[in-house]
Amino acid sequence: MLRSKSTIAVPPGATIREQLENRGISQKEFAIRMGMTEKHISNLINGKVELTPNVALRLETVLGLPASFWNNLEAIYQEKIARVNAELSVEQDEEIAKQFPYSTMAKWKWVSVTRKVEERVINLRKFFEVAELGLLENLKMPGIAYRKCNSSQKSDYALAAWAQEARLEARKIQVEPINIARLEKEIPTIRSMTVKDPTEFCNELRHTLSGCGVAIIFLPHISGSFLHGASFLDDGHIVLGLTVREKYADSFWFSLFHELCHIIKGHIYSPEPTTPEQEAEANAFARDTLISPKAYQSFIAQGRFDEGTIAAFANAVGIDAGIVLGRLQKDNIVPYSYFNHLKKKYKIV
Repeated sequence: MLRSKSTIAVPPGATIREQLENRGISQKEFAIRMGMTEKHISNLINGKVELTPNVALRLETVLGLPASFWNNLEAIYQEKIARVNAELSVEQDEEIAKQFPYSTMAKWKWVSVTRKVEERVINLRKFFEVAELGLLENLKMPGIAYRKCNSSQKSDYALAAWAQEARLEARKIQVEPINIARLEKEIPTIRSMTVKDPTEFCNELRHTLSGCGVAIIFLPHISGSFLHGASFLDDGHIVLGLTVREKYADSFWFSLFHELCHIIKGHIYSPEPTTPEQEAEANAFARDTLISPKAYQSFIAQGRFDEGTIAAFANAVGIDAGIVLGRLQKDNIVPYSYFNHLKKKYKIV
């Protein structure tokens, strides 16, 4: 007999036992009358083997109850077993479901709003396209490369949700076959977009990347994920997701070029998470692509970092002034409280 909180699965063998007790027939005698071994009869009574149509016909002859009665008992028992297992599976998944930022996911309409944990489990299963949430451990996206500023178990669950939404959204985008050589050639073109407004560069960026086999997705920030962006392979194309967690231009473009490095260098093809060395390489690529080391060192050597010189240098190298300011602040050359009006704050939908 199996049971969950709301269902009990009683095998047909329980009814056979009752019949034998009422008639005063031992299992040994019953086995002889059925033409079966005592072991099989014992397993049948204890629900360890299925009551087959052939056994049902024998029971009809020996006990006088129609075969349809026994077949129906077995069908009910099998249904109850499936229901018990399903309910037990939900109970196990309830603990996993609690780890996901469900309220935030519902806020962004990735899943339906509900406070019932059982419904959350079902909704999360549908979202992740799995029969059980426990299976997610075996379905981690291979080669996922991402930029985030912290790490924790909570952030891993948030990342999983964020990456799945990026995957689902990317399926709606038509892209060309993956072409890394073309992507490398497009880097200067993409860099030139830094001086444009999001209303202008977003579609241009999508078009440019789709021609290289990359689907770019803009998603909202999920609390606890510490995530800036992620890139990974999916269904023959590359997904590049960027969070709008920090909407300033310098953070946006740095994250974009960071992910482009992971793609160009082939980091996303590894089955293992990116290494600290690969993350450092991606950071250096983003930093030096946005502002060439030679130009930056010449600018630093001048020793003047007022609003006018920052804007003039940005104009000279063809990049947004907020990106230059962000670099100076990151390098502790200019305080974070200075000239922040130069930083553009993007609103990307």
